[in-house]
Amino acid sequence: MRDRLRESLRNIKRDALAGTITGMMAVPLTVGICMMSKYPVKTGIYTVIFAGFISFMTYLFRPGNYTGMPGVAAGLAPALALGVDTFGIHNMPFVILLTSLFQAIVWRYQLERYILRLVPPYLVEGLLAGVGLKIAMKFFPFLYDVEHKTAVWLNFEREVVLVLSVVSFIGFVLLYRIYHRKIPALPYVVILMTSVALSFFFTLPMINVENVPFHLALPLPDFSGLTHQGALWMFTKMFVFALMLGTIDIIEQVMSHVAIVRMDPQKREANTNNGLLAIWLANIGATSFGGMTNLDGLAKSSTNTIAGAQTKLSNVFTSLTLFGVVLFPVVLEHMPEYALGIIMVYSGWKMISNLRHVKESGRYAMVLSGLCGVLVYQLGIFEGLLITLFIHSCSQFILQKQTGKSSREILRIFAERLRDQKTTSSLS
Repeated sequence: MRDRLRESLRNIKRDALAGTITGMMAVPLTVGICMMSKYPVKTGIYTVIFAGFISFMTYLFRPGNYTGMPGVAAGLAPALALGVDTFGIHNMPFVILLTSLFQAIVWRYQLERYILRLVPPYLVEGLLAGVGLKIAMKFFPFLYDVEHKTAVWLNFEREVVLVLSVVSFIGFVLLYRIYHRKIPALPYVVILMTSVALSFFFTLPMINVENVPFHLALPLPDFSGLTHQGALWMFTKMFVFALMLGTIDIIEQVMSHVAIVRMDPQKREANTNNGLLAIWLANIGATSFGGMTNLDGLAKSSTNTIAGAQTKLSNVFTSLTLFGVVLFPVVLEHMPEYALGIIMVYSGWKMISNLRHVKESGRYAMVLSGLCGVLVYQLGIFEGLLITLFIHSCSQFILQKQTGKSSREILRIFAERLRDQKTTSSLS
């Protein structure tokens, strides 16, 4: 611990700069994810602030990766929105508490290796592509929305928004392609600053940020108005939903962890299980103020890494930057919808475009991941993933049967794959 603390202090200047840049980039991204999750924006910002401090503390004792930045994740946004619709925002702290306890058990017994063996990586890409499509379609109307509705759809006010959206979107994409390896936060900062400046000259629809105070409370469920049988059924649904949410959180965290490790300029060894420790601790702590689930998101983590971060001390400076936004929320109050729409539509497209990596796994993987994406978009994350896994299991069973194997032999092969350490060796 002392060695890691000394290393952090030696690199404090580089970590401070990288963390501040990441914090500026995280502002509009967090706003968009909160809106997609149906959570108050400030609650999401509180979550990122808390997760950043927790990640640094756990790094000193049990380091996972070295430059990842935790926060609310776009891939979990539709699942959280489903939870809010099903259980109500007042019951979500208890749901996330159940999720955190499940993740703690997975961490304690290193069960993530079995989850990864059951869910092929290409299905995770398909799941995220379906979520990306949901995000893109959710925020696409922001690119042409106006503050004053009229009988004529294409009025002067909408023409202004459309022109700003098209020009800004092209500029954002060009900046991202040019600087994503050197200054990945630049497109986000530019779109944020220019949109805020333009909002003083044009009539633009603005993001509505609800003022939610930081309030501590026990994450207890609210079963008022329900019978004993109704309360039991509600708890059962919460429990099953928490397992689903926790599983998706773990899978995306592990996959992000692998990518973050590959980006590390020093190629340091990293521990996947330690990365999960920071996630479930931050999740369980966030339940005390109604926070959201978190993980090491690739957008923030890649920005942090490329900006020059050397240790998790950079996360503290990201949290401090976001804390400054909470103290001086003028940026949030003057953020036009079209700027947020550009960022979230592009984020959704990036999640969809990751399907191109599945080509390396063959035609079967490509078809199944595409099917998973469509089902997730149409039916939801839980239903889409379960149906795709069922189809995958049935197809594998039929293929094995065609080779002349008995049902007992097929089950034995399946059990051996679960025990095979090679399937997760690259994740350790």
